[in-house]
Amino acid sequence: MKLNGEWHEIPEHLDDVRTLLSHFQLDNRVVMVELNDTILEKSEHGHSQLHEGDQIELVQFVGGG
Repeated sequence: MKLNGEWHEIPEHLDDVRTLLSHFQLDNRVVMVELNDTILEKSEHGHSQLHEGDQIELVQFVGGG
């Protein structure tokens, strides 16, 4: 799958957006997820299945000042 513009081999057990975020230790952070040009609500992460060839963009929000 294409993740943030680069092709990656993702383990098969990462079958939805929620498990993907957990794998990258982003599950407890504010992250915007775009799956195949569609921005997902957080409530959709658990049932948004991942498939070979998907394109995912993850944007993490960082505070500062």
